[in-house]
Amino acid sequence: MVILVKNLGNGIKNITINDPKTYNSLSFATLRSLLNTFKKLDKDSTTKVIILEGAGKGFSAGHNLKEVKSLKKRSKYLKLFNLCSKLMLQIVEGRKPVIAKVHGAAYAAGCQLATSCDLAYSTKDATFATPGVNIGLFCSTPMVAVSRKISRKRMMKMLLTGEPINANYAKEIGLINDCFSKSNLNKEVLKVAKTIASKSNLTIKIGKQAFYKQLEMPLRKAYVYTSKMMTLNMMSIDAHEGISAFLNKRKPKWKNK
Repeated sequence: MVILVKNLGNGIKNITINDPKTYNSLSFATLRSLLNTFKKLDKDSTTKVIILEGAGKGFSAGHNLKEVKSLKKRSKYLKLFNLCSKLMLQIVEGRKPVIAKVHGAAYAAGCQLATSCDLAYSTKDATFATPGVNIGLFCSTPMVAVSRKISRKRMMKMLLTGEPINANYAKEIGLINDCFSKSNLNKEVLKVAKTIASKSNLTIKIGKQAFYKQLEMPLRKAYVYTSKMMTLNMMSIDAHEGISAFLNKRKPKWKNK
C-alpha cells in the first residue's frame, strides 16, 4: 500500500507515505490516497491529531517527474496540480491538527506538503528546497504554502536559486518548528501530539479554522470575525468546563461539545 495509517493511541493517527523507491513522490495515485485518507480521518471522531511522515530515506521529493513527463496534455497537467492543491487545502481546512515529521529531503511539492501541515518538525540533517527552477519548472504551487510561512526575500531566494536549506536555517526562518537528532525526533513529535490531543477537540477545531481564515483578512475584519468565533467557542460546554476546572484547580473533563 502507498499510504499506511497507524493508530498510536491517545487519538493520534500516523500517516506514512510508503513509496521509498520514488522517494515518496506525489504521483496521481499517492495524492488521491493521501486526500482520501485525510478526509476519512477528518470525519473520524476518535482521531484528534494526525502525524505525517515518509518511509525510506526521506519525506518526499515532490511530484513524480517520470509521470509528469508522460502526461503531455495541458488538461492532464492541470488535473495533477489541481489535485495536489486539493490535498494541501484539505490539510489546512481540515478540523484535525496535522504535524509533519520530516527526515531526509522535502523538496518541491514535498516541501509544500510539509509546510502545509499545521506544525513541522525534522531531523537535524533534513533539507528543504523549491528546486523547480533547476529543471525549467518554477515551483509556483509549492510557493503558495511556503511563502505563507517565511518572508518574501527568503522565499524568492529559495525559488530563484533552487538551492536547498538545512534544518537549522529552516527553523530560524520559521519554515519548521524545530529539529532534533534522528533518535529523538519521534519522541519529541509524539510529545507535542499528546499535548494537543489532551485538549478539547471542539476548541481545536474552532481555533484552527479561525486561525487560517483571519490570516487572509484585513485587521479590522479579522477582529470582527475572531470576536464572533470567540463567542461561538464561549457558548460550548467545553469552554465552561475548562474555566470551571481552572478556577477549581482541577483537570478538565472534555465533552467535545
